[in-house]
Amino acid sequence: MLVLNSSNYTLDCGTDEAGRGCLAGPVTAAAVILPKTFANEGLNDSKQLSPHKRECLKFSIESQAISYAVSHVFEAKIDTINILNASILAMHQSISMLSKVPEFISVDGNAFKPYKNIPYKTIIKGDAKFLNIAAASILAKTYRDDYMSKIHEEFPMYNWKQNKGYPTKEHRNAIKTYGVTKYHRKSFKLLPEHYCFDF
Repeated sequence: MLVLNSSNYTLDCGTDEAGRGCLAGPVTAAAVILPKTFANEGLNDSKQLSPHKRECLKFSIESQAISYAVSHVFEAKIDTINILNASILAMHQSISMLSKVPEFISVDGNAFKPYKNIPYKTIIKGDAKFLNIAAASILAKTYRDDYMSKIHEEFPMYNWKQNKGYPTKEHRNAIKTYGVTKYHRKSFKLLPEHYCFDF
């Protein structure tokens, strides 16, 4: 059973990211502040839920949250500052977009950088422990999946609608056949060493 958040603050913001391990597309983060009265037994780490369940929960979160925001950091920035810094940047951007300034930040994982002197806590597997982090994880995942489905229409041969840019065998075979696109992360190991590209 998940509890609401990791602190006693009223405006405790949960934040999480999606797409960190992908070969293409942005890393996406969400920040969510839930009311003390929020309850939803179906809410869990987004990776444990079906796409349909995530979409239903997205509506519930957005309609009940005190405030929420979602932010993408795109491929060029990821290639410039690396994926860890890009993930933290996406979290910072989503927090900055909230309509309420959080009193505390609950972060999924073990890496974060201070944001405006607001106290924070990093929590490994936080999205399976706290509702506000789980809510952020669902928004980050659903918004990123929607984005990948849109760019799939531009480059359908990579099947991003299905694999969302993750390094599946199908995705890597498509890179081998068709090369890379403007959406691929050039700093990532897109294929084994014996394949090379001119970017």
